[in-house]
Amino acid sequence: MALRPVLAAVGLGLGVAAVSEPGAEPAGPAEAAAAASMPSRRRLEFLAGRRAARRALRAVGLDCGEIPRVGRLPVFPPGRAASISHSAGIAVAVARAPGRDLPLGCDLELRPLPRAASRLVLRADEEWLLDAGECGDDGVPPGARAGWSVTELFSAKEAAWKALAVAAVGRGAEGAAGLRDLLATPCERDLRVCRRAEPARAVRVRVVPVGAGVFSYVVGRV
Repeated sequence: MALRPVLAAVGLGLGVAAVSEPGAEPAGPAEAAAAASMPSRRRLEFLAGRRAARRALRAVGLDCGEIPRVGRLPVFPPGRAASISHSAGIAVAVARAPGRDLPLGCDLELRPLPRAASRLVLRADEEWLLDAGECGDDGVPPGARAGWSVTELFSAKEAAWKALAVAAVGRGAEGAAGLRDLLATPCERDLRVCRRAEPARAVRVRVVPVGAGVFSYVVGRV
């Protein structure tokens, strides 16, 4: 995949898995117990996500056995971490290389969202992102990208939410309740996303096209 060297340049490994892979089984009893109570489709997505995470970790030179969960969050062995997403039967994961202090978050959206879905993603002060004119016009900072789609903004916020929510919980702070609790603003060709409750803490998210959809990943702090 062309994204692998791009992610490697910022210290991230990429893993991909499909729900249709034959012989997919849990990697251990904790994964098996978690998967056992899931509907068939969700079980396949769960296991594909775990395979993608192990592949992402191997891409940065780290081994990993089963990946249990607490609530909906995956639990990794010490020194290992990854972010998982899945869409339309494909799971992806990004993992950070050893010794890198990178916030982790990714999101895959292979089915474009309608314009009407913007109300689930944006607040009034972000609506301009959808219809921005040329760079430098309509309040768009010079050099910033204009005219984001709902799918791109949804995916970018999903990726950022994963990184920001984990960081907030780690500090004992209250996590963001939803995507509208995050604020997105242009950052050159990327997006800067922060929790509205903590505007000084932000991550930079890159959004790239994948077929008819997009893949978003956090490239660092801002």
